[in-house]
Amino acid sequence: MIAARLRHPLAVLAAALLVLPFAMRAIGMTDGVATEIVIFGLVGLGFNLLLGYTGLVSFGHGAFFGLAAYAAALLQIHRLPGHVLAPIVFGTLVAAALGLLIGFLALRRRGVYFSLLTLAFTAMIFSIVFRWTSFTGGENGLRGMTRRSLLGLVGIEDQLRFYYVTAGIALLAAWALWRVVHSPLGRVLQAIRENERRARFLGYPVQRYKLIAFTLSAAVTGLGGCLFAFLKVFVSADLVHVAFSGEILAMSIMGGMGHFLGPPLGGAFFILFREILSEYTAAWQFWFGLLFMAFILFSPSGLIGLGSRLLAPLRRHREEEAAMAARVTPRPRQEVPAFLCGAPRAPGALLECRRLTKRFGDFTAVDGVDLALADRRLHALIGPNGAGKTTLFNVVSGMYPSEGGQLLLAGQRLDGLPPERVVAHGLARSFQITNLFPALTVEENLRLGAQARDPRRFDAWRPYTSLATVSEETRALVEFLGLEGLEGVPVSSLSYGGQRLLELGLALSARPRVLLLDEPLAGLAAAERERITALVRRLTEHMAVLLVEHDIDRVFAFADRITVMNEGRVVVDGPCAEVREHPKVHEVYLGRGRDVLFADAARAAPTRGGAAVLRVAGIDTYYGKSHILHEVSLEVGAGEVVGLLGRNGAGKSSTLKSVMGLVAPARGRIEFAGREVGGHTPEEIARHGIGLVPQGRRLFPNLTVAENLELGRLRRRAGDGIRWEAGRIFEFFPRIRERLDSKAETLSGGEQQMVAIARALSGNLKLLLLDEPFEGLAPAVRETIFVSLDRLRREVPILIVEHDLDLVLALADRVYVLDRGRITHEGPAAPLRADREMRRQVLWV
Repeated sequence: MIAARLRHPLAVLAAALLVLPFAMRAIGMTDGVATEIVIFGLVGLGFNLLLGYTGLVSFGHGAFFGLAAYAAALLQIHRLPGHVLAPIVFGTLVAAALGLLIGFLALRRRGVYFSLLTLAFTAMIFSIVFRWTSFTGGENGLRGMTRRSLLGLVGIEDQLRFYYVTAGIALLAAWALWRVVHSPLGRVLQAIRENERRARFLGYPVQRYKLIAFTLSAAVTGLGGCLFAFLKVFVSADLVHVAFSGEILAMSIMGGMGHFLGPPLGGAFFILFREILSEYTAAWQFWFGLLFMAFILFSPSGLIGLGSRLLAPLRRHREEEAAMAARVTPRPRQEVPAFLCGAPRAPGALLECRRLTKRFGDFTAVDGVDLALADRRLHALIGPNGAGKTTLFNVVSGMYPSEGGQLLLAGQRLDGLPPERVVAHGLARSFQITNLFPALTVEENLRLGAQARDPRRFDAWRPYTSLATVSEETRALVEFLGLEGLEGVPVSSLSYGGQRLLELGLALSARPRVLLLDEPLAGLAAAERERITALVRRLTEHMAVLLVEHDIDRVFAFADRITVMNEGRVVVDGPCAEVREHPKVHEVYLGRGRDVLFADAARAAPTRGGAAVLRVAGIDTYYGKSHILHEVSLEVGAGEVVGLLGRNGAGKSSTLKSVMGLVAPARGRIEFAGREVGGHTPEEIARHGIGLVPQGRRLFPNLTVAENLELGRLRRRAGDGIRWEAGRIFEFFPRIRERLDSKAETLSGGEQQMVAIARALSGNLKLLLLDEPFEGLAPAVRETIFVSLDRLRREVPILIVEHDLDLVLALADRVYVLDRGRITHEGPAAPLRADREMRRQVLWV
């Protein structure tokens, strides 16, 4: 306990401030240099609240530093001669007021535009200060400041005394900032840094939080400027120059942004580097620039990260299993958390869409949709890819404004409201592609969701863990989702199945009356699908659920009512039995049926594997300290399709990443076409002739289809693989020819999957890796992809990861089964395809 307190950042900072002046004297520096280090450390703490914790890059914080210094100097010289404390307070308030004003304007834009606006403000302010000679002194600056005493009690003309006064103020400010970053407000700032959109869909008014952070950061930076003015008893226009803002940014990055003590360490390093090197050369900034570039290239986590790497060999490392291996098996028949129950049942329709319309230019994605969702009902929304289902979700949830129609929840109009206000009315959603806070833990993700409903969510002082109701709701959600044992695991290390569970949990943390679920079963193994299905059925006892899902068998099995969309319009709406038999549904959505599809595939001549194209021998792969793959071995022969099966978190995608060089195995060999490729970079492996279609497609959204295909071909023209020209690709995917000039982001999910496969084929190819190629596709589109892959097997060997067991077993010649990173079964696919009992035993489904 005592050792932990001594390692606390504030204790470390206090000890450093105590000994700093003596350390400076020991190396020939003055107390003034020590004071300057403390001031720039204070500025780094304030700037880190914006950069490290909120993720906003400002190029204008030098303006707050300099203007606060001018305000303090002008007040003392012209109104309060001899006073110190009042000018410091006044200058800090001026910086805070300017931060509020500039932040209100600049935060209307995001990303680089926000940064450029802060840069423009700083350049404008420098011009004013430099040219307003009668007021600011212009290039000559302001002189005549004094620092005789503080409150008439402490004489601070002595440099060492002023150092300790400055150090005390800095330590007090650091303590206050520590409280802020560990408060409910501070946790929201970190959520905004990780995923601003998700924070809005939890119900947080993101702009207000960012403005608070910007204002506080400006105030602390201004406090540093006031202290600097009294240190030098002189103020010049250099303090508001753009270059000085760049130095503040460089110090924070070099120290280690995001770590509480990183920027103060960077400030100390900058001052010492400047003082020492300037004794030898006037070009010290040139050498600092080279050093800064070296940090960006080789240690982006700054001095803190460099120190961690240097000390790593001295620390004990505990090997861990993959995240989902620690999961406790959920208890059956677990009740829905109490905070989600008790809302009165709404008579009639709870959610209504009346002639709702959304256009993107000349394209009408949602065209006059009428939909009524009753309370305590599961209403499914189905249709082919590109029908407008997700766009309708985006309009209903507030992501997009509608161009016409009305949206009502319990009789209240919601159309035109932003997401945070829609959530506040009781409508929450999940996303088709998991949309979480990846660097935060499972518990922190769920706590953020629960905290959004708490009246103390703007509290900037009390510890975030002190909100008892939030803690209770977070614990209840962890148990309901079956994520016990994973509370402290970063979300980025969860398996895909774990992330899908957490995606549902974040939506539930908003205490919704209406829950929108966008393909919650996509990419899940059979056991996980059953788990999610059971959770959703229990939830409908307490809320209305609107579901988009392509697992059509489950939809017809558990939905109360179904609406079918096509080309932005509702084509059928009614009970499940009626919709299932409707001819229009078969025409646009269901296709010929799986039995016909599998019969066609079975009539094809059986494929015999030739010489091994890919041989993986005993690889072990780690993510940090987590041991993901354990001595995995497999082969893919010429002319065959090999399936890689297993539950979520088993290591299937990690195996593909290891083969592709995206993750380097710690041990084992990977041979491709007779050569060792283990340890090669992904681009080298791609040029050898391996094409990867990743889960989620990962197209370049702002490029056209033709440009995506060309990028897949550029560096893969040599070699002895199969030559895939555009005309040949169109034979397998004719739909691509029609969309060559369309941007990838405008394609339907099925079209995007076709383009992703075509991009991997482009160039010279010897092996195709497919990660969940049927995920999120409508039945008719799955048929198209299946038939194309069944034809491709005659051209190129395929290694496929897929959770739709019927599809992958009908396509594959052989399979390997992974469980917790180990191969537990290998053999032909036919027995698993024909024998359901054997499938259950081998795959645990």
